[in-house]
Amino acid sequence: MMTERNLVIIGGGPAGLAAAKAAYDCGERDILILERENELGGILNQCIHNGFGLHTFKEELTGPEYAQRYIDEVIKRNIEYKLASTVLNVSRDKIVTYVNAKDGVGVVKAKAVILACGCRERPRGAINIAGMRGAGVFSAGTAQRLVNIEGYLPGKEVVILGSGDIGLIMARRMTFEGAKVKAVIELMPYSSGLNRNIVQCLNDFNIPLKFSHTVVEIKGKDRVEGVVVAAVDEKLRPIMQTAELIPCDTLLLSVGLLPENELAKGAGVSLSPVTGGAVVDENMMTDVDGVFQCGNVLHVHDLVDFVSAESENAGRCAAEYINGKVCAAQKIPVKTVNGVRYCVPQYLCADGVYEPISLKMRVAGVYKKVELTVRADGVKIYGKKRPVVAPGEMENIALNAEQVKALKQAKEIVISLEGGEARA
Repeated sequence: MMTERNLVIIGGGPAGLAAAKAAYDCGERDILILERENELGGILNQCIHNGFGLHTFKEELTGPEYAQRYIDEVIKRNIEYKLASTVLNVSRDKIVTYVNAKDGVGVVKAKAVILACGCRERPRGAINIAGMRGAGVFSAGTAQRLVNIEGYLPGKEVVILGSGDIGLIMARRMTFEGAKVKAVIELMPYSSGLNRNIVQCLNDFNIPLKFSHTVVEIKGKDRVEGVVVAAVDEKLRPIMQTAELIPCDTLLLSVGLLPENELAKGAGVSLSPVTGGAVVDENMMTDVDGVFQCGNVLHVHDLVDFVSAESENAGRCAAEYINGKVCAAQKIPVKTVNGVRYCVPQYLCADGVYEPISLKMRVAGVYKKVELTVRADGVKIYGKKRPVVAPGEMENIALNAEQVKALKQAKEIVISLEGGEARA
């Protein structure tokens, strides 16, 4: 039997919770959250380190504490949620099919859907490392769950491939638990994680970080016995003359995150080849009418505070859509050039709504003494000078109403890096 709901939110992590809270506060009362895990909170439940909430709550919280703040808000508003509920499909006309032990197969016809499904880690198979399939190879997130929730230590002598934030954090966590982290190996000449995590998680514990290196082979049959590490050239090809064996019993992989967009694909949502997430306008709406997206399923964020802010915007816009707000059919593309890899949103609605908006983006490399600019038909309407920009830190441009008006009345919007004396 099909039921009808105004708003269905898929995902009960930080993005889904923030979107539900904002939609409720915007006047929408018929909200359903579907979460596949047995509790709300998402990945934050296993992130027991602090550093969360400085932007949102102006205080430092652990991951579970941050999640609980939003869980409490959802419960206080009596927003309905279903746990252990896996969504099987979202159709283009917003019919959501899910399954759980209580309802069996449930079918919901929604007026609006928010996809807040988060992301997953890139597996070993995606990076083609030679070697047997012995025990001891884990993604960094799996190791984090084993240590922080299950109470198991994955290994005692550890090498970490990739300097993403979760890999850096697990270097410190494994050290706290008594393991020896031999090295963190990074393919690129720069880190993909926040600089503060390099300082607090590696430098403070004298853990070496090898840039422009990669793991070319995993030694060991039943269990990892070591990894062969080699430098790479400017085309990222291993230089085998530099190969060295690092004895270890565990390899943790922190080699990137992939947005969970299978449901978006099923709904016919257009995806960005750069972010892996949907293509959206400033309302966080995809090119499928009434389907919105936010959080790490849209693009991978540095801080959960930014996820919450973006998702609250999605929740507000979804509530307004349900109440009759019509989005402009004509959309102006936001182009990124000259060192800027992507921008979210990718489009602005050519309407008469001139409210402040935020543009979020990442650069393609490490650039020094540059100006991040936004131009409308060639005229600079925003500029921010930066001593250094890097891919590991998301850039945010906050535009006021006058700047938004200039953009929405333009035919071409271009974001780029200008000037600069060096690139690493």
